[in-house]
Amino acid sequence: MQFSVNQIASLCGGSVEGNGDIIIDSFAKIEEGHTGAISFLANPKYTHFIYDTESSAVLVSRDFSPEKPLKCTLIRVDDPYATVASLMQMASKMLEPNPVGVEQPCFIAEGVEVPVDAYIGAFAYVGKGAKLAPGVKIFPGAYIGDGVKVGAGSVVKPNASVYHGCVIGERCIIHSGAVIGADGFGFAPTENGYEKIPQLGNVVLEDDVEIGANTTIDRAMMGSTRVGRGTKLDNLIQVAHNCVIGEQTVMAAQVGIAGSTHVGSRCMFGGQVGLAGHITVGDNVQLGAQSGVPNSIPSDKRMMGSPAIPAPNFARMVVAQKNLPDLMRRLQQLEQAVAKLSAAE
Repeated sequence: MQFSVNQIASLCGGSVEGNGDIIIDSFAKIEEGHTGAISFLANPKYTHFIYDTESSAVLVSRDFSPEKPLKCTLIRVDDPYATVASLMQMASKMLEPNPVGVEQPCFIAEGVEVPVDAYIGAFAYVGKGAKLAPGVKIFPGAYIGDGVKVGAGSVVKPNASVYHGCVIGERCIIHSGAVIGADGFGFAPTENGYEKIPQLGNVVLEDDVEIGANTTIDRAMMGSTRVGRGTKLDNLIQVAHNCVIGEQTVMAAQVGIAGSTHVGSRCMFGGQVGLAGHITVGDNVQLGAQSGVPNSIPSDKRMMGSPAIPAPNFARMVVAQKNLPDLMRRLQQLEQAVAKLSAAE
């Protein structure tokens, strides 16, 4: 992969300051730059690195104003972070293997049609009645259950499992170890213990969804557990039965969502957020890491803490907690002073 700075600027609609003929052959963090690498500056706290970076070029915002001379060439863009993501996607398509065909040994049930541009890796299993659209890639050891539908261009990575009857949209990515459509956690207490409630629904992933490694999305008891278009789930997330997650929502690792909870669109959840069951979280809600959410939240809220409270309140509470030892000491002093005054009377 080799491109000149001018070529990269043309690809991303940027303007060049410096030598546009320098050849770029790799990416690097700005603090770990080297000759031939392109870096980016999006967070102001990393600004000091740009003056010493060894990277040949750096993506910066259009209004960036250097305070000292620079060794690197600048590419000015509207959004450096989004731009480097786009460039890395282009590079990924060029560098990643693009396997096509059917490897042996694998199992493909009788009657399943495999498109000519699809890929079925060794030891993969494709059950009866499965529907594979053009460009689908099923990597080695993956399991596609009976009646599963996989949309065009979707990828199921090694050792991921998609249980029977589930629906995967177009251009989805399911990473290794993920389980789509395992039984929801439904048991009815009886005098003789817990009786399993059959989970007769499925899971539907809409287009452009990405599911991280070892994430689990349980099938619905009835109907569908649904993940909306463009939503991205990190590794080690649990989505319980009959949950609905809206479009363009992102969740970091170890989020847990209990059953029948609805999450809106364009939400952002930090790591280890926990949501109770049968609640509703509106659109554009941001939850800080380790937030615990026992009740519904309306749209356009920023919450933190457990139980979650508005983020500004949480920040003030944290400041107050830091002062508790001093406050306790002062309270004890006041109590002693009051006791002496009372004794003197």
